[in-house]
Amino acid sequence: MIFYWEKILIPYEQAVEELKVKFKGIRNEYRRLDEYSPIEFVTGRVKAVSSILDKARRRNVPLERIEEEIEDIAGIRIMCQLVDDIEKVVELIRSRDGKDLKIVEERDYITNIKESGYRSYHIIIKYKIHTVFGEKEILAEIQIRTLAMNFWATIEHSLNYKFAKKIPEDIKQRLKNAAEAAFLLDKEMSAIKDEITDAQEIFQLKSSLIVDILRKIQNLYFTGKIKEIEGIQERFLVLQEHGDVSDLRQFSKELEDML
Repeated sequence: MIFYWEKILIPYEQAVEELKVKFKGIRNEYRRLDEYSPIEFVTGRVKAVSSILDKARRRNVPLERIEEEIEDIAGIRIMCQLVDDIEKVVELIRSRDGKDLKIVEERDYITNIKESGYRSYHIIIKYKIHTVFGEKEILAEIQIRTLAMNFWATIEHSLNYKFAKKIPEDIKQRLKNAAEAAFLLDKEMSAIKDEITDAQEIFQLKSSLIVDILRKIQNLYFTGKIKEIEGIQERFLVLQEHGDVSDLRQFSKELEDML
């Protein structure tokens, strides 16, 4: 039985790693282009055997039907900063439908909030992988939520584990209140989203300029084209701390002219 589970879970582990790489790649592409990314970070996991068996037992799923009926053996979680980012990520996933994945079902727990207060957007997909045993298509779940939603869901999960899914009524009510507070935070962040995205785009642009300037200073040093390297470095340190994007861009152009 141990070998059986190991063999079954290998494709799911591979799927999780591949999906994480894909969505981290999208996030990094936005950042390389100095644009705001709707994806803040990505995590993933393969469900523990005990959790798979618990879920199968609750749903009366026989062992031989687990791979067909348990959709979240493989799961990734995409975290966003703003509620509006969730729809952007959903659209990104929809744009891949029929290409490197197939959408089976969408579950909107943001519009249709669960009784507990849980909010998240779930997409069940079929994902094809290639293993040493050949090609295999598996089910996987993608959860998309804000950082505030994720914080709340993590706490709820821990409490469910502690109380064996029988959370006392007073704590349930406090959890629901906390869910509303988390959603109010998300709404406030969305209200100032333009300022947030502008600030992050400026940060990304400034970071790119700093990397570019350091590369040019290094090139000037190694080619022997500059004698006053200390003066250049001192000016750079001042601009890095106090200069804005236009100051750094001008400094970068001056260094380019020296090369």
